[in-house]
Amino acid sequence: MIKVLVTGGAGFIGSNLIKELKKYDNHIFSLDNYSTGSKDNELDGVTYINDDITNIGNLDNDFDVCFHLAAQSRVQPSFDNPEESFRINVYGTSKVMEWAKDSNVKIVYAGSSSKHHSPSDSPYAMYKFLGEEVCKLYKKSYNVNVEIARFYNVYGPGESVDEKHGNVIGIWTAKVINGEPLPIVGDGEQKRDFIHVYDIVDGLNKISLTKFRHEDAWELGTGINYSINTLFDYFNKRFNVKSINIPDQPGNYRKTLRNNDDMLRLLNWKPKDRLSEHIKSLQI
Repeated sequence: MIKVLVTGGAGFIGSNLIKELKKYDNHIFSLDNYSTGSKDNELDGVTYINDDITNIGNLDNDFDVCFHLAAQSRVQPSFDNPEESFRINVYGTSKVMEWAKDSNVKIVYAGSSSKHHSPSDSPYAMYKFLGEEVCKLYKKSYNVNVEIARFYNVYGPGESVDEKHGNVIGIWTAKVINGEPLPIVGDGEQKRDFIHVYDIVDGLNKISLTKFRHEDAWELGTGINYSINTLFDYFNKRFNVKSINIPDQPGNYRKTLRNNDDMLRLLNWKPKDRLSEHIKSLQI
């Protein structure tokens, strides 16, 4: 039996990860302040700690691995409260690294593909970038066993159906429920590498178990990208909805696409393109 901590374990990705971890002989803990996580995501047999990420040092130091997923995880909300984004994504990550340094626990950190664009595009991009840099600092200067898993555009069961905290699929699903047109930012030709949460979970597990130490980050994307207009076509076929174009927004990248194949080459990770089938399966 190994002892596992998932920060942000009541959230979208964390709860899907815990479902998978429960299939094995693991003693699982979640640390979440429920700012965006939900009690509905809790599972029997898991110890849920309702506390802030900055208080991670109060936990025992006998964990084997920690998946650090707790974060302010959306671009647009980061503009509303940049100081909170800094507190969680940078200061919180530094607290995790200090705890790991003293605890000799392996950390798998949730990075962001925004790393490949200018960090100054948004508070979110900057502070996730700095979170990665904090991890690299502790890896190099203190020999902390930390690996960065760089996420692309994650979707799947349990995603937030919310116009503020959801991704584009969650936002559009909320619009469908409310009978409103789907907002397309700018010209809609910006492309995204959409990655299913099941593939994220599989990748995180593989990273936690490997002895390889990546000098940069493990990239978790499908290696395929779709335009927002194509995504709208999928929604339109499923729900017969209308669209409305809205002005472009800060931090709205023209393209995201997996940057390297190290997960495939070294860890035998095999992500699947599930986007079309996922939209077809959505229930409103």
